[in-house]
Amino acid sequence: MPEADGWSAWPAPAKLNLFLHITGRRADGYHLLQTVFRLLDWGDTIYLRPRADGRIVRHGDSVPGVPEADDLTVRAAKLLQKSAKCKQGADIRIEKRIPAGGGFGGGSTDAATVLMALDALWGTGLGGDMLEPLGLQLGADVPVFVRGRNAWAEGVGEQLTPLDLPAAAYLLVAPGVHAPTAELYRSPELTRDAAPATISDFVSGAPLGNVFEPVLRAREAAVEAVFGALSQVGPPHLTGSGSGCFVEFDSLGSAEAAAGRVRSLLPAGMQVWTAAGAARSPLLGALERWESGEE
Repeated sequence: MPEADGWSAWPAPAKLNLFLHITGRRADGYHLLQTVFRLLDWGDTIYLRPRADGRIVRHGDSVPGVPEADDLTVRAAKLLQKSAKCKQGADIRIEKRIPAGGGFGGGSTDAATVLMALDALWGTGLGGDMLEPLGLQLGADVPVFVRGRNAWAEGVGEQLTPLDLPAAAYLLVAPGVHAPTAELYRSPELTRDAAPATISDFVSGAPLGNVFEPVLRAREAAVEAVFGALSQVGPPHLTGSGSGCFVEFDSLGSAEAAAGRVRSLLPAGMQVWTAAGAARSPLLGALERWESGEE
């Protein structure tokens, strides 16, 4: 969609969980996590246009089958509108690239981009420190996208410690399976009492793993098939509680070369692509350019 007639375009980057542990559970039933969030330089694009009538209107679908009232981008806009007592509205259109249910953070990053970009476009001026807790009301992964930095995360995923990660590229595969997050968390096979890890463990290269991997590999033949194919080019990993899988490489060229081999090993229709890791969210750069008048 061209940037015209009052529309502006904003990046919504995907993420990976480089590992994921469950170390316990809070009194309210929420699971306590440890993970490392890695932002990517690839994701969705959110198109926004302020409205004077106060309405929040979604144009087209974001995720097929999700009603407008349940759409995280619409909910994010309305939450910001209410919290900032803003009388403006917005048109929202989403160019989806991030597969739903893959653990790549598609809904969360879209919500974060709407919060951050509308805060700028509406002139509400809340800023990241106030938008982070708003984002948490929408989902545990939203705050890391608001902050826009790679991070070590604990709690339900909202306790963030910035983490500098080396440059890397990733071969990514979406098996086409929508992992049922709530059901997976209830799974009797799930390990809920992993020994707490430390940032030093992660940095030293300790094999921390993803607690959902054995559960999903046993339940979903497509995920097991992807792990088998990816193991031909490197150590495969699962991201988040979704079905998305990845292998890390030192360079994008190496990842792209491996992608050609992996495509030949997988059934037609599975999405295979590559992306580079980002040191900071491209959304932060877009906001800086907009505020300086470059966009």
